[in-house]
Parts: sequence; structure tokens; C-alpha cells
Amino acid sequence: MLKKIGLIFMVGALLVVFSATTGLAQKFPAKDITLIVPWAAGGGTDTIARALVKNAKKYFGVNVNVANKTGGMGAVGMGAAATAVPDGYTIGLITFQLSTYRMMGLADLSYRDYQLIQLLNQSYASISVAPDSKFKTLKDLMEYAKKNPGIVTAGHSGAGGGWHLALASIALQEKIKFNFVPFDGAAPTRIAVVGGHIAVATTGMDEVLQLYRAGQLRILAVNATKRHWLFPDVPTIAEAGYPNPKIIYDWRGLGTPKGVPADRMEILIKGFKNCFEDPEFKKLAHDLGLPLAYRDPKGFEEFLKEMEETLRPALDSVGLLKEKK
Repeated sequence: MLKKIGLIFMVGALLVVFSATTGLAQKFPAKDITLIVPWAAGGGTDTIARALVKNAKKYFGVNVNVANKTGGMGAVGMGAAATAVPDGYTIGLITFQLSTYRMMGLADLSYRDYQLIQLLNQSYASISVAPDSKFKTLKDLMEYAKKNPGIVTAGHSGAGGGWHLALASIALQEKIKFNFVPFDGAAPTRIAVVGGHIAVATTGMDEVLQLYRAGQLRILAVNATKRHWLFPDVPTIAEAGYPNPKIIYDWRGLGTPKGVPADRMEILIKGFKNCFEDPEFKKLAHDLGLPLAYRDPKGFEEFLKEMEETLRPALDSVGLLKEKK
């Protein structure tokens, strides 16, 4: 009889444990989620991240709080996200630099270190000159640069950055050699091209919006497959006469450490897609000129694989490829 009672208690205890475990799984998330942003508070990436999760409680039932972890060209924050406890409560905002770390020999990090959630956006590069530049069209610039290799100075905001490599990829395709000049950010690049210290600047479209509107800068083309809604008169690279089948975009997305349980990943993927589709987030992105580009985990992985394949020859062409296949 005692054995029978003991067995009943044991079965009961197991049922309680099973029910509690099931309850915990169903309750995820039971506490706030942390979104690690690898760039400084107040910057463009931080602004986008905070806008994305502003209404997250509507979709998750808990808040998603931004934590800025900076340093190492974003590697500190992205590394922290990749090595966090894989319980679904730590998400990383991953950016373009993740596509170049290994190839440039800067950090042992790539998209393969994450379970991907979604692609957020693909930003376009612009090719700009001063209003009084002799280059009235992209064709003017490219033909002159081809006839005068290494003479045309092209400013950018950092070696190996998206804008630098976007123009380098086009130059490689067209067998053109620019004299690339690095600056410490977009602001000095803009100042240099407007002041005539460099012939051309490659920057993000949004970074030259005010100068463009004020007539202080002429944009020869946008490196994208379609025109930007805030720059309706600026032709795409193809419309300007130089079709580019493998465009290098600056990009941002979301990922978790590897090992997050499948049921929690499903909740995260659905919840962040809802955040992405939130009307308030979409309006802010439109007003900022940020081209949104949702891709699910599989599509995001395909995009990142293609991006690496496009970046490798571009990095090699400017002497920045350190890691060979």
C-alpha cells in the first residue's frame, strides 16, 4: 500500500514538473528582452533600433530594451550578442561590418555565428559631386576616370565600409581605377567634395539629403535597382548607363546566439516581423529615407551569402582582403 502511495506521489510530482515546464515554454517571453546595438546611442543604427522596438510590448507582451555596446567597429556588441546565453532574451542588431570582419582579418565573426531572425533594411550608396563639377553625369565621370587611371579622387567614410566598397565594386566591373581617399565619417567627406578637395564622394543617400535639397551637391547616381523616393530625379546606376548586377548595400538585421530553442525562435521571428510591420516604425523609416527590406531567416541567410561573394573581389581590388578562401 505504501509503495502504491509513493508511486502515486511520484507520478503526481512528475506531472507537476511537466506542467510547470510546459507553462514556462508557453509563457516566453516572461521578462523583458534585451536588444544589443553595437553602435553609439543617438546614431543612425541606434535610432532605427529604438524605433523598431518602441511598440514591442504590443507584440511580445514585454518590453524590448536597447543596450548599446560599442567598440571594435561594432565587433564588441556583435560579439556579445553571438556569445550570450541562448535563451531568447538577448537579441543582436547586426550590421554590414559583420560581412567584412573575417575577410579583412579584423574579427572572427560572421553571420554563421547567429541564428538569424530577419533583414531590416538595405541602404543605398550615392555618387556625388560639387554643383560646379565638370562631371555632369555618371558617364562623364566614368569615361574620364577610365582614360586617367588613379587621377580621380573619390572620398569615403572609412576603408572597407559599405560606401567605399560599393564604388570599388563598380570600378572593378568597369575596369576603372579611382584614387580612394578615406575620411573619418560622412561629415568630412561631404565637406571635402563640396569644397572641391576631392572630385567625387561615395556616401549613404540619407547623408547628403540636406546638401542635395539646398543645391550644394549634385548626385550623379544611386547604387540601387530603383530610385529613392526622397531623390526622385536621381537616376539609378543602370539608368545612368552602368548596370550593376551585384549591388553592395549597407544593411542591418537581427540575430540571436546559436542554440535558442525552436519554439522561442518562432515567437521571436513572428514578434519582430510585427515590429517591422508596425505603421509607426514604417512611417519613421520613410521620413528618414531608410529603405526597408524584410527577409525571413532563410532569405536573410541567402542575402548575406551573396553579399560575401560580392564583397570579396571588391575588398581584393582595394588591397583589403586579408583572409582567403
